[in-house]
Amino acid sequence: MEAIILQVLNGLDKGSAYALIALGLTLIFGTLGVVNFAHGALFMLGAFIAVTLRRVFNLSFQTIDETRTDFLGNAMTVNTPYVEHWFGPEVGSTIIDWSVPLAVLVAIPIMGLVGVIMERGLIKHFYKRPHADQILVTFGLAIVLQEIIKAFYGANPIPTPAPEAFIGSFDFGVLLGFDPFSIMYPYWRLVYFGFSAVIIGAVFAFLRYTTFGMVVRAGMADRETVGLLGIDIDRRFVIMFAIAAIVAGLAGVMYTPILSPNYHIGMDFLVLSFVVVVVGGMGSLPGAVAAGFLLGILQSFASMSQIIEIVPGINQVIIYLVAVVVLLTRPRGLMGRKGVMEE
Repeated sequence: MEAIILQVLNGLDKGSAYALIALGLTLIFGTLGVVNFAHGALFMLGAFIAVTLRRVFNLSFQTIDETRTDFLGNAMTVNTPYVEHWFGPEVGSTIIDWSVPLAVLVAIPIMGLVGVIMERGLIKHFYKRPHADQILVTFGLAIVLQEIIKAFYGANPIPTPAPEAFIGSFDFGVLLGFDPFSIMYPYWRLVYFGFSAVIIGAVFAFLRYTTFGMVVRAGMADRETVGLLGIDIDRRFVIMFAIAAIVAGLAGVMYTPILSPNYHIGMDFLVLSFVVVVVGGMGSLPGAVAAGFLLGILQSFASMSQIIEIVPGINQVIIYLVAVVVLLTRPRGLMGRKGVMEE
């Protein structure tokens, strides 16, 4: 039972990332009708915003500390971060420690701007083009972005730790009535799950309970009719593209302490997340979220050593096997709408 609960928690952790990326993919496809293979690159850019902000906070200058000496008795040269110099040692060290959560605030305007530039500069020219053209051009854009990141940051993963307050593990065993230390789970993974739930809930609430969201949903169903009512639906769709970019970027920012960012992290998540979108149903927001968590949990269970001993390599292909089974039995996916990508 302890192993089962632990794998469910691991699945929710993975599923959170899949669901957030798939949610952004579905927002773009549902509103603009564009299959955006550059969406994983937006996840990667978010992760490197966190990396960059931590590097900025760690910028330092050298000073002579007369109170410390080396083995020859000479005063030692120490590096003092500018934030500690400006705000004091305690506040400065706290800012550095909390660089990942602070990166969320920085990522929101940056990713929104990136989304607008991407949509206005490239995507809008492919609205009426075949989906194959959209896939090729956005996939090419993703490769360009990841090569730019590789040129500036190198090919190796860059560790970006969580705040010290969230380092360690929570004892789920005691909470659920099991023996102490029987189910230990990292605090930051729980934070990521909670953060994902808040973002997903906020997006659904925005679309359902605001006038802007209602117009967007109407435009998703019948863009031409909404336009005939005198509503500038194109401007609203640009904003939705920016929102989708922000969701992907925030998912990347908060995932950095879980998996050290590298230049191909976006492509790794994109392929799996696109499978999630297909399984959930193209254009279905609830389907994307539900499939994300479902496939995350299944992948987690398939990674158990007991399962791998019986079926070697099953953890590498389980998501694709599930996709095959779902599409054979439900060609539109779990919650897909009639007519989406069926022309």
